[in-house]
Amino acid sequence: MRKRPSRALVPALAASALFLAAGCSADPGQSSAAARTPDAGASATTTANSDQPLAVAAAPAAAATSTAVARPGTAGGKARKTSLKVKSYDSHTRRAVISAVAKETSSPSPTGTPTPAGTATPGRTAVGDVIASAPAPGAPDGLLAKVTKVIGETADGTEVQTAPTTLDTLLGGDDAKGTVPVDPASFDVERLLPDVKVSWAKTGDIHSGPEGTKVPLGSLRVDVATKVATAEGAPASADASVSGFVQVKPEVDFSYGGGASTAATASTASGPGAAYLGVSGDWTSQWALKGRAGATAKPVRLPFAKLHADPVLQVGPIPVVVNLDLTCYFEISGDGRVTVDVEQDLKGDFKAGGTFGTAAGWTPVNESHMDSSPVRTSVTTAGSVKAALGAQATVGLYGAVGVTADLAPYLRGEAAGTVTATTPVGSGTKSDVAASGSWALYGGLDLSGTLQIQLAIFGTPVIQHAIPLGTLHREWKLADGKM
Repeated sequence: MRKRPSRALVPALAASALFLAAGCSADPGQSSAAARTPDAGASATTTANSDQPLAVAAAPAAAATSTAVARPGTAGGKARKTSLKVKSYDSHTRRAVISAVAKETSSPSPTGTPTPAGTATPGRTAVGDVIASAPAPGAPDGLLAKVTKVIGETADGTEVQTAPTTLDTLLGGDDAKGTVPVDPASFDVERLLPDVKVSWAKTGDIHSGPEGTKVPLGSLRVDVATKVATAEGAPASADASVSGFVQVKPEVDFSYGGGASTAATASTASGPGAAYLGVSGDWTSQWALKGRAGATAKPVRLPFAKLHADPVLQVGPIPVVVNLDLTCYFEISGDGRVTVDVEQDLKGDFKAGGTFGTAAGWTPVNESHMDSSPVRTSVTTAGSVKAALGAQATVGLYGAVGVTADLAPYLRGEAAGTVTATTPVGSGTKSDVAASGSWALYGGLDLSGTLQIQLAIFGTPVIQHAIPLGTLHREWKLADGKM
């Protein structure tokens, strides 16, 4: 099983964020008057005024366990930072234990005995509270929930029953927009093939990976070299292999426009007037295909590495947890007859996501700009082959996937020709053999994906069916020739 980090994985990726289901109401009689008292340790400053956009940035390390609380429909109920923490969460029962963390300095207990710094005390929370938390025990993807019942006090804090809710209950009529890079060191890596190497570099001259590997700051690089099945009947000299690297500098793009929400209507979760969730970044790859691969007409995909990160965006006082997965793969298709020896460099950028407006609803965003150059090109025999070295990214909020994007740069080779042999009757002379034909190599890319119903986590209308991003397709000739 893939190891999941239990801590918040700080700096964030490029554009993506925004999804979940609607919360439940509860009997306000479930909580006591004391429980309704605003958290004494909370910041006295509420979120920015609706005419001042909220800042969007990578959450600092100090905010790795941060929590924000809002009380929609009440005076002064806007989201604010709080000393309350999610001590534990059970995803099956949706029960959480909320604790108020003591200040860092020691303070005397009611008995006069000093209380150690960081000691948990019973939390103050009430029915109707909306809680947004960075990753916490039992909630590795972060937690966005509404308190529907206060069950009682425990040694660790206040146990509450929760239900899913949406971001507009926290953000209300505010606006927020930002693009945040993801810390390459925050990725948890699962290698699916033996010869896979992962490298990254970050500020402070910190580098990880094979010695001599050069990686730009903020980028993540995955190298692979592996043999692939050789076509039946191919000579030993036509052994097939794929090698190269994918390098990406991912960013998370997030925006929220509270035009459809006001303080007066926040309790009814009227939803935002605009929203965006996406992933983008710089892309570099260099890879080679050699030999006669045992290809089939239907593409065969082989993943070689899976990467996961949970960057936390600080949207004003609110920790918005982005869940990012990257799966690197190569894919081969063809007729299994052509032998190639090709390599190409590819550089550019990409952006994929979903944007919401009250008039059009959710619509896809899908763009990429790439430049490539062939390093070596060779095609022999007649036939065709296509090989891609790509990455599939999924982006979500608080554990709910919202956008899936698949960027697949590829190489395509084809050759056509005839071979004729003529032997004069009775001449006893050697046959005349003539060969003619042509070959061509193409580079290209496909960018596709899907918008999921979980994008409704913004508080927007639920998407009834998954919406395809559509396929962005480009192809260009690398080289050609005659034989």
